[in-house]
Amino acid sequence: MITAFVFIQTDSKKIPEAAEEISAIPGISEVYSVTGEWDLIAIARVRQHEELADVVADRLSKVDGVLETTTHIAFRAYSRHDLEAAFSLGLT
Repeated sequence: MITAFVFIQTDSKKIPEAAEEISAIPGISEVYSVTGEWDLIAIARVRQHEELADVVADRLSKVDGVLETTTHIAFRAYSRHDLEAAFSLGLT
């Protein structure tokens, strides 16, 4: 399982609509409205890197109102919550 954190800058008038549309993209598990330099942070979880390109480059970045994205790919999960969820899904 590949987990990526996508930092998203949007048109400020379209934050809620962009967040809803992004959350409906297959491969996006969560979307958060945040403070600071970025408007939204989405968590993508996919099985292969090629799927990440489809989710972020081909779909998320084309959502109306999305101006810029930066993606950070996770190397390891240290939180017990994430590890238990992976084991319960049989992904390890």
